[in-house]
Amino acid sequence: MKPSAPPKTYRVKSFGCQMNVYDGERMAELLGTRGIAPAPEGEEADLVILNTCHIREKAAEKVYSDIGRLVLAGKEAGKKPLIAVAGCVAQAEGEEIMARAPAVSIVVGPQAYHRLPEMLDKAVSGKRATDTDMPAIAKFDALPARRKRGPSAFLTVQEGCDKFCTYCVVPYTRGAEISRPFSHLIAEARKLVEDGAKEIMLLGQNVNAWAGEDDKGRRTGLAGLIHALAKIDGLARIRYTTSHPGDMDDALIAAHGEVDKLMPYLHLPVQSGNDRVLKAMNRQHTAESYLRIIERFRAARPDIAIAGDFIVGFPGETEAEFADTLSIVDEVRYAACFSFKYSPRPGTPAATMDGQIAPEVMIDRLQRLQDRLAAHQYAFNQASIGKTCTVLVERTGRDPGQWLGKSPWLQSVWFEAPAAIGDLVEVTLAAAGPNSLKGLVRETLPA
Repeated sequence: MKPSAPPKTYRVKSFGCQMNVYDGERMAELLGTRGIAPAPEGEEADLVILNTCHIREKAAEKVYSDIGRLVLAGKEAGKKPLIAVAGCVAQAEGEEIMARAPAVSIVVGPQAYHRLPEMLDKAVSGKRATDTDMPAIAKFDALPARRKRGPSAFLTVQEGCDKFCTYCVVPYTRGAEISRPFSHLIAEARKLVEDGAKEIMLLGQNVNAWAGEDDKGRRTGLAGLIHALAKIDGLARIRYTTSHPGDMDDALIAAHGEVDKLMPYLHLPVQSGNDRVLKAMNRQHTAESYLRIIERFRAARPDIAIAGDFIVGFPGETEAEFADTLSIVDEVRYAACFSFKYSPRPGTPAATMDGQIAPEVMIDRLQRLQDRLAAHQYAFNQASIGKTCTVLVERTGRDPGQWLGKSPWLQSVWFEAPAAIGDLVEVTLAAAGPNSLKGLVRETLPA
């Protein structure tokens, strides 16, 4: 590689989960400490970071396609951008990316991006740089102070996974479960609120596996952290995602009935409604144990909205076993869900299991599942009509005077009234569609 001029502008393109969005924000903050600014809209950046996700099929091939498009766009603009590949594809295929894509200058894994400035110096000097080490706590210690990016902010509290579901690459790309220290999280949350955040979303691969010592040296779990965060003046809302049934405890369930700032929303993936499939997935729970957890949450907070994740077409799944998934959907009545066709990931046990399902069967099952999930989501929205709630305003709508935000149940709500981004506006939910609701304004609450 020839030496390059130090980049003046950057663009981070994040794919996949909310933790990747958080990581993308943190990389942007790191670049900001070097005086590198976001590229203006419509202009090619000097440095492009592809912050990748490895969960879905052909993730790596999509990275190479993106690299090719960036090279072509740079030529058309008369530029040769520095290209960095970050995230889980970088972690899984670092050396392969360097071998296959000469245009890539930097490959950095999700636990090593705190070293991005040093890697950038190396790339500018004409040397390619790869780092897929996994020093998770060191990463957080080295990152700069947070910059709030809107009325709702992400806060990663836990990373990694020890569950080893047979279909999942996360334990291999994100490493073992680690919990960030209690004091660091409280300090970061206070900084976000001081900068204007009204809502904080706690993030983790298994967020309810978080554990640590509180400010009095007592061992505590996620519920204890939530209770402490709720004491921060100016913080109006707390959410968390994604949780695992195996890490759910009494204190966290109770917190939903005890902490007013904890929103009535639970994202608890089940993946399948059939016990044989769940065992083959190594999910460490049954359909019945999952349903009992949901019952306990609804007892603690009767208006709670339940969200989940499903995989259809897992190796060996029969039509009768898929029917069990439809049954659990009907029993839980999800307010929202993510659903996917099974995607074999190299290196995972499920990729070599017998009974791989034909693509056309998976497509059919996914469509039937999504139709059922959509019906329940629409029913949940319809049942919300007449409720009065606060909406956290996140952005302007399509029409003048129109605003969009989220209800406590994470529904998209639009309304027309004088307001500003970051306001908490009291509305009565007056009409519902499949994906959003109309609100009629009662009053704008003080900040």
